[in-house]
Amino acid sequence: MSETSSAKLTATRDGRVLRVTITNPGRLNAIDYATMTAIGDVFSSAAKDRNVRAVVLTGEGKAFCTGADLSATGGGVSPDEVMDCAARLVTSVAECPLPVIARVNGPVAGVGVGLALAADLIYAAESAYFLLSFTNIGLMPDGGTTALVAAAAGRAVANEMALLGERLPATAARDAGLINAVLSDAELDARVEAAAEKLAHGPRRALELTKGALNATNLAALDAALAREKAGQVELLTSPDFFEGATAMLQKRKAVFGE
Repeated sequence: MSETSSAKLTATRDGRVLRVTITNPGRLNAIDYATMTAIGDVFSSAAKDRNVRAVVLTGEGKAFCTGADLSATGGGVSPDEVMDCAARLVTSVAECPLPVIARVNGPVAGVGVGLALAADLIYAAESAYFLLSFTNIGLMPDGGTTALVAAAAGRAVANEMALLGERLPATAARDAGLINAVLSDAELDARVEAAAEKLAHGPRRALELTKGALNATNLAALDAALAREKAGQVELLTSPDFFEGATAMLQKRKAVFGE
């Protein structure tokens, strides 16, 4: 077993399986710029490691990932850089030649939805839900979610999630085809481990080509979606509506947007 870690991320190789865990449970695994960069780096390295045959991605504690930390645009990092980093985060998972399993152990929101849906197999706990709350704070969905949700569940589900900004429970996500299965907390690890072990001992090249072929068909719109999301989000991140939305969220009140 080998391990690398940062303040908010660990990556542990256990045999042929790489286990990547976001470790910011106090913030429900919200990810800042440094963590987004680190996840992209881990997946880029895993793609070149012949000892790794499958990846399990999850969060520590009660959540998978509740999106970007609002401080991600601080510290001298521009909105352009944040959006490029978010795009790399998602594409590093989707384009990784190894099969990736998302172990969704709790709530998923914002760019975390894109991170989860970029995986190849998605197993969720009964307590999980999926939330694109961007419009609630004056932003638009990013992390490739404008393509990833529609590719998996269709336009109707994507529109409802993105425009209304309401939670989609795990069971509804499964019924819509957004994820593979919903399991009890006791069953989640067993299902994830069974899938990881099977993939880890499967034919690496055949799995790589299969994943590439499936993604070429199902995720053909991802790059264009990421470009549109960047253009729109860079504009919105400097808007009065975002300032009001973010302020209202921090003050735990309803936002009042301009006309």
